[in-house]
Amino acid sequence: MVPDVSRGSRTIGLLHYLYRTSDIEAHVDPHLVAAYDPHLPDPGRHPNATFRELAADLDLWVNALGDNAPKKHVWHCPVRTAPGDRILSDEEWATVALRVLAATGIAPDGDDQACRWIAVRHAPDHIHIVATLVRADRTRPRHHKDGTRAQAECRKIEKEFGLRRLKDGDGTAAKRPTSAERRKAERIGQEATARELLREHVHRALAGAVDEVEFFERLAAEGVRVKKRVAPSDDVLGYSVAMVGDRNKAGEPVWFSGSKLAPDLSLPRIRKRFAAITGMPEPPAALERSGASAPARARHFAAEATNSALTSMTSGDDGTAAAQLIGVGEVIDALAQTSLGPTRAELREAAQHFERATRSHVRAEKEEIYALRRVAHQIVHSGPALGRGQDGATTALVLDVLVLVVIAAARWHAARGHAQQAEAAQRTANHLRAAYQATAASPLAAMRAYGQRLPAQARRRHADTLHTALPHLADRLQAEPGWDALAAVLDQADRAGHDTVALLTTAAAQRELNSADSLSDVLVWRLQHLGYIAPPATTRQAQHPRAAPAPVPAASVVAHQEVDRPRRR
Repeated sequence: MVPDVSRGSRTIGLLHYLYRTSDIEAHVDPHLVAAYDPHLPDPGRHPNATFRELAADLDLWVNALGDNAPKKHVWHCPVRTAPGDRILSDEEWATVALRVLAATGIAPDGDDQACRWIAVRHAPDHIHIVATLVRADRTRPRHHKDGTRAQAECRKIEKEFGLRRLKDGDGTAAKRPTSAERRKAERIGQEATARELLREHVHRALAGAVDEVEFFERLAAEGVRVKKRVAPSDDVLGYSVAMVGDRNKAGEPVWFSGSKLAPDLSLPRIRKRFAAITGMPEPPAALERSGASAPARARHFAAEATNSALTSMTSGDDGTAAAQLIGVGEVIDALAQTSLGPTRAELREAAQHFERATRSHVRAEKEEIYALRRVAHQIVHSGPALGRGQDGATTALVLDVLVLVVIAAARWHAARGHAQQAEAAQRTANHLRAAYQATAASPLAAMRAYGQRLPAQARRRHADTLHTALPHLADRLQAEPGWDALAAVLDQADRAGHDTVALLTTAAAQRELNSADSLSDVLVWRLQHLGYIAPPATTRQAQHPRAAPAPVPAASVVAHQEVDRPRRR
């Protein structure tokens, strides 16, 4: 159950929205479920009741104060059940409204001088509580930390009503859009509010940016308006962004400062991320020989860096882990910008969820994120990955590692009581798995086809390798649909001169395998990665002399599959 406290200045304007049904499909049968006066006429049910009369009734004590009344006197708190919750009755919603008003100090139990208020239901899953912030004795209500107190009361109501138990916050979340912002987005048919869209634009511009010059250039390239706050010395002190075409009633752009989008997007916080990002390091010889594209090379380096992040996240140093989470977030943002089709859509969702998992009260050791920021920079500047061939294979490789990283992040947060961040990381993992499945299907199919065409003698040799290296898993692996792809990678590694028993043993020992949906697929990507970075055991080829193509790295199966395809038609 989610409450969302905000304040406004026009009671009648809010009432018109709450009772409007003509252009908002979700608004059905608007009516009062509770009010400070149970006999208050309801414009949704009484034909003679008007919005003006209801607004005047609610504003009575506000108007009595005249010029001394608070400018933002309208207290507004939508309360929404979680997806999948049962539908509450009007009587249950009335109880919710009374408890939230009492908990926040707007209308304490038994207080006959409390603020005037109503609760309107215009959809099955939520109500809107509206109050005016002047009491009958002409004083202001004591509603300090009303949002936090509303959240705490909703956690109790969830338990008592048998609803989904949501997570407590810790004050590190980005500011939620106001009701007015959501109404505006609904009215213009926008997929999200301007605040949410701008937050996504800023994160994309920041991913791997070398300095604030590049950051601002990329932000402008995102198609948003940028305004810098400049000191007399010409130093930039801060920035604000606005969506093109998003204007207020006065016709002026609606600006959001970075800190209003999220706590970590202020310019001082962003500057702490910047460090010298040098060019792409020298690729391993196997990668160089394969003629891999720039996007494929960038993704290979991303797999290296994220694999290192996974190791350091389990090292026990909280500052290091917190920094790695920030860097992983930038890598996901970079991949989302440079991927195509379903993979891009899933990665955008993953990036939006993981943004919440990057923020906690743990102080990050900023120097720990430089390697990840470097690969994010390389991914962005290498251009879009086409999603096939080695681009697809290396994208699947880094996504496979990222799934493990965000699962580790969820466990790290959960162990420290960071409930919202842990849940955000779990949701990220779901979208990364979907992105992986969309990306990996083509290269895995190519590897399986390659493996199916291997001579029986070669397949028996690779099966023997499997039984030697992993005797306890060999039968299970050979029974999986992915065995053909695993045989293909083993064959290519063998031809490239690797000791496949040692390579397979190393791949299996990197991390546990039992939680994987497909052991063979996991080993395929680990062998792909090791095939790039492990030096070949050159004596290995001499043990199996035979006519064969020139030695190639394990990850080039897909590339060869594409080259072979025209000859098989």
